[in-house]
Amino acid sequence: MLFLLGLNAIAQRVEDKIGPAPDIRNLAVIEFEQLRGLTNHVVLDVRTRREYLGGHVPGALLLDANHAQFQGNLKKLDRSKTYLVHCAAGVRSDRATRLMAEMGFTNLLHLPGGYRAWEKAGHKPEKGEPPTPTEPAATGESPSPAK
Repeated sequence: MLFLLGLNAIAQRVEDKIGPAPDIRNLAVIEFEQLRGLTNHVVLDVRTRREYLGGHVPGALLLDANHAQFQGNLKKLDRSKTYLVHCAAGVRSDRATRLMAEMGFTNLLHLPGGYRAWEKAGHKPEKGEPPTPTEPAATGESPSPAK
């Protein structure tokens, strides 16, 4: 019991310093799969283009979270939609959903285990080009280092 009180105190200090976590709902793979086909839902893949081309959730929109224009590209998205956000394992998508919440997106669903968990659950990936605008800022790899 004393241990739990200590954890609550630590959590409260963290929240006091950085504020409460945004209203982002984490989904299990089965929930993600059930919701991804709904009309007002957009599957947002925040991995790199290379990762996406290697296999992706069918119909997923690609916006590389590591790309220099990521935040600018997020501004172009329809805030009235519900976004099911994932990356490979959950780290980039967690960061992306928090940024989206700060930008005023309110309907955010996160797949913490990412694409790997989705694929491991037996779902079949799709391969091919992303259904996004063709400009590099929307779909390109992160800027490559100068040679």
